[in-house]
Amino acid sequence: MSSFWSWLIIILVVGNILGMLWLLIATSKSGEQDDQETTGHEWDGITELNNPLPRWWFGLFIITIIFSGAYLYLYPGLGSYQGSLGWSQVGAFEQAKEAAEQDQLKVFSAYQDLSIEELASNPNANGTGARLFANNCSTCHGSVGQGALGFPNLADQDWLYGGSPDQILSSIKNGRAGNMPNLNLKPADVAVLARYLKYLSGEQVSDHVRETGQRRFTVCAACHGSDAKGNIALGAPNLTDDIWLHGSQVSQIEAVLRHGVQGNMPSFSSLLNDEEIRLLAAYVLSLSKQEGTGE
Repeated sequence: MSSFWSWLIIILVVGNILGMLWLLIATSKSGEQDDQETTGHEWDGITELNNPLPRWWFGLFIITIIFSGAYLYLYPGLGSYQGSLGWSQVGAFEQAKEAAEQDQLKVFSAYQDLSIEELASNPNANGTGARLFANNCSTCHGSVGQGALGFPNLADQDWLYGGSPDQILSSIKNGRAGNMPNLNLKPADVAVLARYLKYLSGEQVSDHVRETGQRRFTVCAACHGSDAKGNIALGAPNLTDDIWLHGSQVSQIEAVLRHGVQGNMPSFSSLLNDEEIRLLAAYVLSLSKQEGTGE
């Protein structure tokens, strides 16, 4: 804050306080009841008197002025003056944050010796993980982790980058960046390849589509494998399980082949501490186990 604005604020604040003090003193005159002034208002024989404030009320106003002076001395309020206590909103926030982190450590200390698999079956740990999921993941993956178009379902057994505890932990901690490039195929090849991918997931197609699509699929095999089962190292999905991240309609598959798609799972290492990430990974693991076991 520049010195001009600082002094302007000081003058306005102090001027208002002194002005209120003067007004109180100037209107605190007293007199005998017979000599009381009137405001000039009269109604039905009742005259409005111009009496001074009662002494107790006047005293309360004086106390508030004294309090305001003490407050402005102790705390910031006069321009760039920081107050004798050195209090600030940032400092108060940091203290509250540190206290909250200490409280969290007490809660997390009960889980630090448990593996992610053990945490996934611990109701209390899962309760904390569910709250972390709701605050950090549900916007993209849904409130119960069942995903949306372009955002993976976390409650099934299909994993782009692997479903082991360490792989889930790595995805949350480090993030993932997926890229399906534009293959620059001819329109006829796009149409055939899209239908061939539907064939791989169990749909019946003509012999022409199957034979031609198999030849065209060689451009996809580098990432998805010759058997189209995917590659977790690259985040290339399994194309044979009838699970579609960007839509299962032929037109949607064609759009992916024609334009490519990019996905980004952000890193949460700057938002969550290590114990929170472990609890979150355990909760995500529990979602897939429930789906897999029918629980």
